[in-house]
Amino acid sequence: MGRFIKPIQAMLMLVMLVSLIGPAGMLTSVGPSNVHPLLKQMASVDPERKVAVIVQKLGDGAGLEAKVTQFGGEITKDLHIINAFAAELSAEATLELASDPGVRWVSLDAAVESAKKPTPTSLEEDPITVPENDYLDTLGVRDVWAMGLHGEGISVAVIDSGIFMDRDFSVTIKKPTSRIIWQESFSSNSFKTDDATGHGTHVAGIIGGHGGASDGLYSGVAPKVNLINLKVSDEDGVAFESDVVAAMQWVYDFKDQFNVRVVNLSLNSTVESSYHTSPMDAAAEILWFNGVVVIASAGNLGVENNYNTANAAPANDPFIITVGASDEMGTSDINDDKISSFSAYATTYDGVTKPDIVAPGKDIISVLANSSSWDMYYSERVVMEEEYFRLSGTSMAAPMVSGAVALLLQSEPDLTPDQVKYRLLHSGTTVNDGDRSYPYLNVYASVTGSTTESANTGQTASQLLWSGDNPVAWDSVAWNSVAWNSVAWNSVAWNSVAWNSVAWNSVAWNE
Repeated sequence: MGRFIKPIQAMLMLVMLVSLIGPAGMLTSVGPSNVHPLLKQMASVDPERKVAVIVQKLGDGAGLEAKVTQFGGEITKDLHIINAFAAELSAEATLELASDPGVRWVSLDAAVESAKKPTPTSLEEDPITVPENDYLDTLGVRDVWAMGLHGEGISVAVIDSGIFMDRDFSVTIKKPTSRIIWQESFSSNSFKTDDATGHGTHVAGIIGGHGGASDGLYSGVAPKVNLINLKVSDEDGVAFESDVVAAMQWVYDFKDQFNVRVVNLSLNSTVESSYHTSPMDAAAEILWFNGVVVIASAGNLGVENNYNTANAAPANDPFIITVGASDEMGTSDINDDKISSFSAYATTYDGVTKPDIVAPGKDIISVLANSSSWDMYYSERVVMEEEYFRLSGTSMAAPMVSGAVALLLQSEPDLTPDQVKYRLLHSGTTVNDGDRSYPYLNVYASVTGSTTESANTGQTASQLLWSGDNPVAWDSVAWNSVAWNSVAWNSVAWNSVAWNSVAWNSVAWNE
């Protein structure tokens, strides 16, 4: 069953949720302890309301799917990567389902959004600059190409709105065979794999477009990399956490077959949370522990808004690489670069500083999807007769890092994700803006570096991944410190996974 939440519906839901928060911002908790507090509140207000949930099993959870059907619900997705499934049923039935001894945790299935900066409606708000891409020089990419590294043999999964089959994704400028080697839709509302919004195509172009339509001027960072198109957003740009988890599950299942070494997530949950209570974070960590480098955008809303994307999944996860955006100020000289005003940052609820690294994200020119309507509505941003498009956002910064990782792994394929992260974050280049200072992506320094030290040493894995059949003590989670009334409804889901396949040497088991 497809799901589409119109803006007015989202606003009504927000009003309802805000009304459930007490005078001190506290959530009351009535009902089973293994159900997210927001879901319990919804059940108390409107028990017959249909809700989309993610149900994590305890052990094999025998018979749970059948019980959903008995309650008049519907299973919508298998999420075995986190030992869970997505379903739709009434809020009241959800509480009844949670009482089954086979249920470990039940949560709402949150909406996610892309991390591009909203396109201005006037040129005064964001005036046109000289149509050049300086980032190839800013980051030292051309020097890496001179070493013979272009990303060959490495596959990057783009979990986004789809990828248009543009000629910039061919094997070479003269050979039409596409480097988009697999396409699949995980959207709850669309079976098509094309890109109706243009976002995923723009992201893919930054990672691996070869700039054939521009004589290489608008090339991506790794112009010979293979691309995996895993679509999660529908034609209206709507996606949900279960869609994203399902796409990451595909990567887990097929990473060896397609040599998927990198996943790009230029999107964010619409709800802030602890990484211990997020299904996207749990799935991202499973990929990370199994040798896949996960790159996520920090988002663009920043701390001045009610909702801070850097404190929402997957940006808030301490293991993965979260990317903020810089403004190159129209030059390739890094000395005048600054952090973009729209780039989100936070010290998360778990005390983690995000983003981990910053890369160019202002006025980035990349491939325009002819399947989108961007050229019609934003003609002033079209470059080279509808071949390319100018866009800003941490959505554009994240694929810079994804492309850089592809080059690094082509050079040193045995590096672990923790070693890759350490290398990127210790290249010796920083960018600061007032009180903030972060590592700045330096592709050449990262590729020519020699350290094999690991990041994330001593970091604790998501509680959703803790093994054993005993439920985690969810009452220990500080729900009331989480800004649940920020927007939309939820996040989270939980798991057990294929433990024997996980490389746990990067995880601290002190707790």
